Amino acid sequence: MTNHIDLHTHSTASDGIYSPTDLLQHAHEAGLRVLALTDHDTTEGLDEAFEAALHLAIDLVPGIEINTDVGKDEIHILGYYLEYQRPEFQANLQVLRDARVHRGQRMVELLNQQGVHITWERVRQIAQGAVGRPHVARALVEAGYAQSIGEAFDKYIGRGCPGYVPHYKLTPVGAIRLIRSANGLPVMAHPIGLPGLDELRKWLPELVAEGLVGLETYYGPYTPEEVQELHELADQYHLIPTGGTDFHGPGIHPTPLGGRFVPFEAVERLKAEAEKQAGNTPPPFELPPPVEEK
Repeated sequence: MTNHIDLHTHSTASDGIYSPTDLLQHAHEAGLRVLALTDHDTTEGLDEAFEAALHLAIDLVPGIEINTDVGKDEIHILGYYLEYQRPEFQANLQVLRDARVHRGQRMVELLNQQGVHITWERVRQIAQGAVGRPHVARALVEAGYAQSIGEAFDKYIGRGCPGYVPHYKLTPVGAIRLIRSANGLPVMAHPIGLPGLDELRKWLPELVAEGLVGLETYYGPYTPEEVQELHELADQYHLIPTGGTDFHGPGIHPTPLGGRFVPFEAVERLKAEAEKQAGNTPPPFELPPPVEEK
């Protein structure tokens, strides 16, 4: 089945391999007509992406992905059709990016204390945009401490590992409020695995009440049975079933760019919802400063 939509991708503005321009070029070569750029905690790749999309006749959806912690689990919230240039919104994103820098530095310190010798300077060179754990992982692979990014996570920087440092403590409700403060549309990302279906059912009523509008139903390696189960949940809560590949670059996720079918109805419904929000005065939201963990 031919696919023309991918609503979950990353560039070098966060932890993707391709620049926004190169990502759009690859999307064009893959036959995509609609692409959302959803970098982690940053919109700094969007202006470049819009310029490239214009020349390639691709409908670019301005997006973001916000990581949140829930106890020992994570929930990721995507945001679509953001009015991303709002100063208050950008100030909040800067808080998140500063927290990412502090987290990355602390990971390197902990690894160095364990005799794992990588440098913060090299991690920053690898991370052309917002710092993330994949950049630390790539430095570990480069230095010979792991054979792959997955192995680096499993041995050094995953939960419970010697180099793990918790996220900035933003809740899923906080992420939804942050996205709504830019008139964006909050959508839960990859709900099977993060957070998992049992946890999802617990969280959905509260998140829908806060303004969640969609559920990532057509995702990467999901089976037809999983897609069906998520579609039923989306219907139950009147959420828009969205989808994408979570593309970071070749070899990072199993699904290639554009390799997961997403129905056009997902984009049509998101656009209709965004048109309702456009021009409204969004609810204000200000992130609290990070709290140093003891």
